[in-house]
Amino acid sequence: MSVASEELEKLAAKVATEAIQLDRQGLKALAIPKYQRATEILLKLCSLHPDAQQNKVYRDYAEQYRRRAKELRGYAEPLGGEVSGDDKTGFDNLVLREKPDVKWEDIVGLEDAKKAIRDSITYPFKRPDLFPLGWPRGILLFGPPGCGKTLLAAATAREINAAFYCVDATSIMSKWLGESEKNVAKLFETARLVSENDQPAIIFMDEVDSLVGVRSEEVGGEIRMRNQFMKEMDSVIDKNKKLYVYVIGATNKPWSLDEPFLRRFQKRIYIPLPDAHSRRSILELYSKKLFKMRADVDFDYLAKNTDGYSGSDLYDIIQAVHSKIIREFFESGKPDDINAKPREITMQDFIEILKERKSSVSQEILGHYEKWFTKFKAL
Repeated sequence: MSVASEELEKLAAKVATEAIQLDRQGLKALAIPKYQRATEILLKLCSLHPDAQQNKVYRDYAEQYRRRAKELRGYAEPLGGEVSGDDKTGFDNLVLREKPDVKWEDIVGLEDAKKAIRDSITYPFKRPDLFPLGWPRGILLFGPPGCGKTLLAAATAREINAAFYCVDATSIMSKWLGESEKNVAKLFETARLVSENDQPAIIFMDEVDSLVGVRSEEVGGEIRMRNQFMKEMDSVIDKNKKLYVYVIGATNKPWSLDEPFLRRFQKRIYIPLPDAHSRRSILELYSKKLFKMRADVDFDYLAKNTDGYSGSDLYDIIQAVHSKIIREFFESGKPDDINAKPREITMQDFIEILKERKSSVSQEILGHYEKWFTKFKAL
């Protein structure tokens, strides 16, 4: 397998994992574009090496993700219009509106980020008369993957009862060329119409660097789309207008953003890895959903020994412990007994899993985030 194929395989696994986690948290509109993106990457892998043995596995997973995205789309609320058959190029198939079921208390830590968001969105919406100079409407959330950027955007929408438009910027780049500027204009027009009816609107763009990142070469469609996006952003952030339309962009690669776009994100908020206190709270939060735990499970020890782990990494640890217990239960032959239950989770279970799972974020990449934040921070 070539280096490029290995990178695509890793990317597909990463995106699919994010989709599954969002799906399990009930965030359907956020999970759909991730499933679609994972499907696209896997099919791309198949096209690069049509005779490869692993293609059957790739296609099977791609079909599973495609079906799950289609199933979830039946529950999500589209923005109007019909998409015929399996057409995946229309505006309505890329943008979804859903009431996020995420509350502030569901997000552990990140107090600085919550404060900055409340200052920019919550307070101006509740008392616009107290903000004669206007308020920020472009917010960039950046940091390592799996640290809560998506959840923050969803919780913000819930707190002010906003229409939440979830857009996958990677899908925009791959699917909207040809009709790109029209669809970007339609997205912002739809959000403004909602705002004119006294309901705030949040446009959440994941992987925004794929849309407004630095590029050495661009085709005409990309240039037109980026220019349209810049134009629409300027109209939204105009402080003379009392619009309740906000653009929240999320990225794991802020250094890839084109600098002219940075000023359109008036707030640039670093979403770091969780500290020890937050790690303990996250582990406890996820563990509450599992079976009974023995009293010897020491969350202080676990928090201390997961330094450098993201929230997503901690979720994976809990999930792996749970899978270990379930596997033992099924291998014991007890599932046939309707009264049988899996055994308690012990500290030893966690210790064994920790030996096998390391942080997904390197110290080198953390240094890049800190350096960029020092240069461009805007809280």
